[in-house]
Amino acid sequence: MRPLHPIDFIFLSLEKRQQPMHVGGLFLFQIPDHAPKTFIQDLVADIRSSKSIPVPPFNNKLNGLFWDEDQEFDLDHHFRHIALPHPGRIRELLTYISQEHSALIDRAKPLWTCNIIEGIEGNRFAMYFKIHHAMVDGIAGMRLVEKSLSQDPDAKSIVPPWCVEGPRAKRLKEPTSSRFKKIMGGIKQQFEATPTVLRELSQTIMKDMGRNPDYVSSFQAPSSILNQRVSSSRRFAAQSFELERLSKIAKALGVTINDVVLAICSGALREYLITQQALPKKPLIAMVPASIRDDDSEVSNRITMILANLGTNKETPLERLQIIRRSVLNAKQRFKRMNSNQILNYSALVYGAAGFNIVSGMMPKRQAFNIVISNVPGPREPLYWNGAKLDALYPASIVLDGQALNITMTSYLDKLEVGLTGCRNALPKIQNLLAHLEDEIQRFEQIVGQENPKLQAVS
Repeated sequence: MRPLHPIDFIFLSLEKRQQPMHVGGLFLFQIPDHAPKTFIQDLVADIRSSKSIPVPPFNNKLNGLFWDEDQEFDLDHHFRHIALPHPGRIRELLTYISQEHSALIDRAKPLWTCNIIEGIEGNRFAMYFKIHHAMVDGIAGMRLVEKSLSQDPDAKSIVPPWCVEGPRAKRLKEPTSSRFKKIMGGIKQQFEATPTVLRELSQTIMKDMGRNPDYVSSFQAPSSILNQRVSSSRRFAAQSFELERLSKIAKALGVTINDVVLAICSGALREYLITQQALPKKPLIAMVPASIRDDDSEVSNRITMILANLGTNKETPLERLQIIRRSVLNAKQRFKRMNSNQILNYSALVYGAAGFNIVSGMMPKRQAFNIVISNVPGPREPLYWNGAKLDALYPASIVLDGQALNITMTSYLDKLEVGLTGCRNALPKIQNLLAHLEDEIQRFEQIVGQENPKLQAVS
């Protein structure tokens, strides 16, 4: 048995019918040339007949405040094979994913499902995998993906993702004495973290709050249509963008690619809200999850958050980029002075009230941030599954009461893969954000195409 991490417990506590707390991934594969017509049926048959045993976390189910092994694991409960109706366009695929992403996962079983989807135009098929956020965070989920696929296009008989043996399986079979030592070590780390956390908390209160224009507190996010109560209905939209375009922009302006990603999201959100006649006078605040995982584990959650000022009240892209860059750098510089355990404790103190408000819903019109924007590094090499090349992978994430839109991105090869998850009832036509993202990239390309684009240096 493995105890729930406090963050895992929060994700489980937040779940209700209109607020599923699973994350997902849509993987598009190209069927190999000269493959038999029964390629997908054969793949599914191989999966169903596999003798491989599911490994943690895929064989773990809830048992109170612990993860326990499911002694009655039933693959048919988790694995499904469906076909899209003709003509099998991406539109039909995204509609199906939207419906699947709206459905809760049965808590009586391990908290994941996998769908193989055939009948997609362009001689392609898809895998949609969803798993409860209590089981993995974004970095852990990406590691699981990479382990389940191969860099060898000729590799055959690859085992299903839920059967891939790895360090996680070995670690979770530790003896009780070893787990007890870890628990005691964790308690010791908590005590050791206290002086540093209190020092940083004091600096935040005395020097940053109300005095540092680059500091973003959990009290300055404006009210917006992004922050409504949500229904159980989801809308999922996705698109790929060339990373090289963002790299050129970042290099020309002397900023990071992540800065550029937040800036194009800022511009896209501004345009979307203008079309809805709902742009707040104050700038939107984004919560940007940041991994503090300092090991190679692939279970649980090791994340904190950075609050970024998106500068959506400014008209020009460079102004917004400057504001974003300075606010993110302010948070990063603070975290650099702490180790991962200290960061977790600091975040719990600073953002605890905001987290409690999300869990309790006591103040539904107050929010610490307006939107979650997450960017998870992905595979750099082409990946294959039984010879089928992975063409694209799109992340699907969580929306909450008060947080009706989520933008999650990952990288794969030379692309930035963008997944938008929103409440269908709260926000109309969120797919238009994809066009606004492209428009904003083009605006930056026009700026860096000038002879001397300038961005004020950050001291």
